[in-house]
Amino acid sequence: MIEITPRIAIPESDLTFRFIRSAGPGGQNVNKVASAVQMRFDAMGSPHLSDAVKARLRTLAGRRMDQTGTILLEARRHRTQEANRRDAIERLVELIRQAATPVIRRIATRTPRGQKLNRLDAKKRRAGIKDKRGGRIDFD
Repeated sequence: MIEITPRIAIPESDLTFRFIRSAGPGGQNVNKVASAVQMRFDAMGSPHLSDAVKARLRTLAGRRMDQTGTILLEARRHRTQEANRRDAIERLVELIRQAATPVIRRIATRTPRGQKLNRLDAKKRRAGIKDKRGGRIDFD
């Protein structure tokens, strides 16, 4: 079981891994070994996620989620399959963790009248200071 939050855990059997050849560092080894990982997770079909988490996950995943609700993550940062596999799992856990935290809506408030007046008074004072710098001297 992969623990995401104290309430959410996903069995590893829900994840599907496919190993592909990776570009990048590795020298000649990169042409012979399939070290990159494509991991699939059927988020919309998972009984371990609530409907609210699934809805937020759909927006957070963006292009990584297809029409059927399957999340596809590719990991190719590291040279070994195991490191890339761990990296893909960590990225999925972080994505689901973000979706599990509810969005806190900001409550709109009015600016207090005193604060508006203070701001306008400060503007008037500053305008007066700048106005006195005009350079026009009346000698009469």
